[in-house]
Order: sequence, then structure tokens, then C-alpha cells
Amino acid sequence: MRKRFLYFLLPLLVALASCDLEKDIDVDLPDHEPQLVVECYLEPGRTIRASVLESSAYFDEPVPPLVPDAEVYITTHEGKRIQLNYKPVLVSSNGRFYTHTSTEIMTGAPGQTYYLEVVDGKGRKLTGYTKIQPKVPIDEIEWKFNDKDKAYLLTSFYDNGSTDNYYRYLTHIDSLSAGSDRDLLTSDELTNGKRVSYGSAYDYEEGDTLIVTLYHIEKQYYEFLSSISDAKSANGNPFSQPSKIKSSVEGGIGIFTNLVHDQKTVVLTK
Repeated sequence: MRKRFLYFLLPLLVALASCDLEKDIDVDLPDHEPQLVVECYLEPGRTIRASVLESSAYFDEPVPPLVPDAEVYITTHEGKRIQLNYKPVLVSSNGRFYTHTSTEIMTGAPGQTYYLEVVDGKGRKLTGYTKIQPKVPIDEIEWKFNDKDKAYLLTSFYDNGSTDNYYRYLTHIDSLSAGSDRDLLTSDELTNGKRVSYGSAYDYEEGDTLIVTLYHIEKQYYEFLSSISDAKSANGNPFSQPSKIKSSVEGGIGIFTNLVHDQKTVVLTK
């Protein structure tokens, strides 16, 4: 009985396979209106730099649209207005591309607010602000080897229970110039006021040099990074809805924030 059923079904499958089930569909996309795009990270003790570009349509050439006439200003908590000069440069140590730089050193203290303003020849204006975060120190870094001579890493710190906090945790092997071995984005929603520990799998070997970095970040940066991750996932999934980037600026797209961190280097030994 089963063979007779299969013999009956086989011609039907062949017929379906021979049918052309593909159909071209024309989708009318709205005209793209270019916007200013900015990335600016203030790091204590380092010069102030920013990257200002222009957004492009989905099917445009993958070339960064520079905005040479863009003027970038950073205003400190004291009211000092600093203009950044247009001088595109790629910094090999961190892989970042900057279009505007200044010789001014960022010296802000926790709780102080800095402001960003970008204007260009088309009359567009982008603004944003960032509040300097206090450094959260790494309390302890531990590791342990298993019977296969592989080690796991455990990094611990204390969360301040009086505020909402957000963190970015990274580990690098040997050098910061290479991509991070781990990049973790978290909040203290479930660990408020507690000792927090980030662990790993048994991924490391004796003699590995690990650079551990803990960033105490703003909520706006946490949401920006989370939305980028969601957008990347949606872009590669035909069944997902498009995900919008959550910018921290007004009048354009992007992020203006500060990067305060604690960093330690350990060499794994038994």
C-alpha cells in the first residue's frame, strides 16, 4: 500500500518541481534624504576627535560620504567652545576613522556635561550631549585550568546600587589592535548593588596575555550599541522587520558619548 502511494505521489512532485514558482516583484523605495552621521567618543586624557559623514541610500556605492564643509564644535562644562579641524585620518592602533580632530585634551570629571554641535554648508545642524561617567574599577581577575590545559577567565567588580548602570566588557588577546576576543554589553537590572562577575569558557592557554577592559557607559550608548546589534541581525534575516538605530543626537544619526574605563593586563600561568 505504501509503494502504491509513493508511485502516485512521485509524478505530482515532479510536476511541482517543473513549475516556475518564482516571481519578480518591483518595490518602489522612497527617495533617500541624506543626513549627517556622527561618531564622537570623549576619552579622559586623550585628544578630542570625531567622525562626521553623510548617510547614503541602501544601494549606493559603499564609499564613506565625506562632508568637508562640516564644522564641529565641542563645548565643555565650563562653557569653553572648541572647534575641531577637518583632517581625515585612520588610526591604526584602534582601527577608527576620524574626520575632525583637535589638540585639546579631554579633562572632564564625573558628573560634568559636554555638548556637541555640527553644522554644514547645507544648513543642517546636529546636536548632542554627554555626561561623564565615574570609573568602575575591576576588583579581581581570576583564571583556572582544566585537565586539558585550557583556562577560563573570571572578572569581578562592584556595582553602585544607588544608580542605574550600564557596562561594556571586552577582552583582547595579546594586543588591542586586533579584534576583541569577547564583547559583552550589560546593565545592572539584575545585579544592582552587587558584586558582578563575567566569566568565559575554557578558551585560553598557558602563556596567553589577556587585556581586560571594563567600560562604565551611558544608557544612550547602551541603547545605541544594542540597536546596532539588532539591525545587523535583521539585515541578514529576510523574515525580520527592519530595526532602527537609536541615536543619541538630534538632527541626524549617530552617537556622542564618553568612554571611561578600567583596564588590566594578565598573563595566564598555572
